[in-house]
Amino acid sequence: MTAVYYILILLGTFIAMEGVSWLTHRFVMHGFLWYLHRDHHQTEPGFFEKNDAFFIIFAVPSILLIGFGSFNHVWWMQSIGFGVMAYGFAYFMVHDVIIHQRFKWFTRSNNTYVRAIRWAHKMHHKHLDRHQGESFGMLYVAKKYWDKIRRDKKLMAGNKKVEYAPEA
Repeated sequence: MTAVYYILILLGTFIAMEGVSWLTHRFVMHGFLWYLHRDHHQTEPGFFEKNDAFFIIFAVPSILLIGFGSFNHVWWMQSIGFGVMAYGFAYFMVHDVIIHQRFKWFTRSNNTYVRAIRWAHKMHHKHLDRHQGESFGMLYVAKKYWDKIRRDKKLMAGNKKVEYAPEA
């Protein structure tokens, strides 16, 4: 029963991290740490961005929780640390691999979720300053983006040459 308890903590942490990610993105990255996040909203040459520092900022609590939990036999802390780590891995795969394609692993997906998440992020990036914005989350996709992708797919299924469906 104990293993189930720790797995539930890990999964709960993973789910809660979407809220933490949204709040951090909206109020920290687009707030007092905008100077680190700004280059992510601008096209500049180079592979690395100042924004990549957030990887370390989020990794440190995860590493500390896993380490402290392991060395002191506080397994619920270890579970939280692994939940944060799992979310970090999912974030990396979705944001850096699928959306921004910093690594050319999955470049041509027709999956509805992948297309919706990419469109939501594109709408986030249409705002170049810190004060305006939308779609601050990462794994959760708002209904309007799902609807837009479904409209696009329906139009394209009719053999029409439409790159983007008009908004309703």
